Amino acid sequence: MSALGKETEKLDARNELEDVLAYHEGDAVAVVQTLLDDCKHLRRQLVLTERAMSRGMTRGWRPSFER
Repeated sequence: MSALGKETEKLDARNELEDVLAYHEGDAVAVVQTLLDDCKHLRRQLVLTERAMSRGMTRGWRPSFER
């Protein structure tokens, strides 16, 4: 990635963070709580998806619940 691309990515991340903080009226605790709730929801969706799909469809791939 070029230096310009990295700088653009940083600006985009910064703008996204500012948007999220503005949505929560500057309350950082509310921002973190929302992100944790989103993570919990996505983990549940991943569990449901894993149970619903066949091993052949994914050629043996299994989702990872940790980074």
